[in-house]
Amino acid sequence: QVQLVESGGGSVQAGGSLKLSCKASTTIIRPIIMAWYRQTPGNERALVAEVPVVGGANYAEFVRGRFIISRDNEKNTVSLEMNSLTPEDTALYYCHAEWPAGNSWPSWGRGIQVTVSS
Repeated sequence: QVQLVESGGGSVQAGGSLKLSCKASTTIIRPIIMAWYRQTPGNERALVAEVPVVGGANYAEFVRGRFIISRDNEKNTVSLEMNSLTPEDTALYYCHAEWPAGNSWPSWGRGIQVTVSS
């Protein structure tokens, strides 16, 4: 069964950096888009950054200039390098893959916690 497996994350002090990684357990088909979302208690899941299979990345305003998303199309992996972290970046981060039409594979990873202390 196809899975999106996240790694990285953890706890860091404000101003620090962390890197998240996500790997799809298949390389048969490439996701149209790979992305990272985040969610805090009581709030909806929000897009952090996304990158299409071809083309440039798109970032949420609140992370632009601090976070960098990258993907490896051959390995079906996506990473999120997070710099200058603030306590407001504390959230559960989810890997997302938009698969081509006709595929019912999972679109979301389980989520990974990022905690930034002041």
